[in-house]
Amino acid sequence: MSNTVTMPIALSAGSLESYFQSVNKIPMLSAEEEIMLSERYRERGDLDAARQLVMSHLRFVVKVARGYSGYGLPQADLIQEGSVGLMKAVKRFDPSMGVRLVSFAVHWIRAEIHEYVLRNWKIVKIATTKAQRKLFFNLRSSKKRLAWLNKEEVDSVAKDLGVKPQEVLEMEKRLSSHDLPFDVPETEDDSTSFSPAAYLEDKRQGPEEELESTQLERVKLKALSKALDKLDERSKDIVQKRWLGDKKQTLHQLADKYGVSAERIRQLEKSAFNKIAEFITA
Repeated sequence: MSNTVTMPIALSAGSLESYFQSVNKIPMLSAEEEIMLSERYRERGDLDAARQLVMSHLRFVVKVARGYSGYGLPQADLIQEGSVGLMKAVKRFDPSMGVRLVSFAVHWIRAEIHEYVLRNWKIVKIATTKAQRKLFFNLRSSKKRLAWLNKEEVDSVAKDLGVKPQEVLEMEKRLSSHDLPFDVPETEDDSTSFSPAAYLEDKRQGPEEELESTQLERVKLKALSKALDKLDERSKDIVQKRWLGDKKQTLHQLADKYGVSAERIRQLEKSAFNKIAEFITA
């Protein structure tokens, strides 16, 4: 039997109020009911029991998600991610541990919301290490004022959170930065653009330049092939083995092959190049 629990109530950004009213109408479970439903799910895979456990705690997900409204992300998405954490908690909850589901689930709910915030707060992920994650969610609440932290405040925050002062400064800089669109539309009152599109040069070839380059390469290869055909077999072989093969041979290797000196191979090579150049430029 599948252990997947689907979202019990539809949620969209335009129906938040109705969603809040719906989850608040769902009755809370007593400790005995919670244990009974948890055992039914763990022992028999009863998805209806799991669904009741999830639905009775959705109001708690809403409460936790509202605490992250300051990050400027859609409230519906925060609730949705928190609900995923709740479902993961229900799947792993063991009533024999002697704690209520709400106490166990809070860690899973926050973990999912944290991951969503870190992925979506900025275009580039702002925190990747454990220390950076800790700083991200605690630094703003640790600051006593809006200005940049001074040395004493940096040291205090670092001590409280158990991180290095350099990590506090780095995270403060990341939190203070803003995403910049690549191409900012010009306005009538300000035609000067400071977006990356104004100063980052695209050095890739355009379609017409790429086509021209491809056609030129074909012409050169065709001319080289015809020029090689004008050489005698030995000179042609020397050029191919020295410059056109996957494993290029040395002058001494070719000298041994033809029973001449390396200097003679070099002279034949030079003569062959002169003939090729004359044919191509003719």
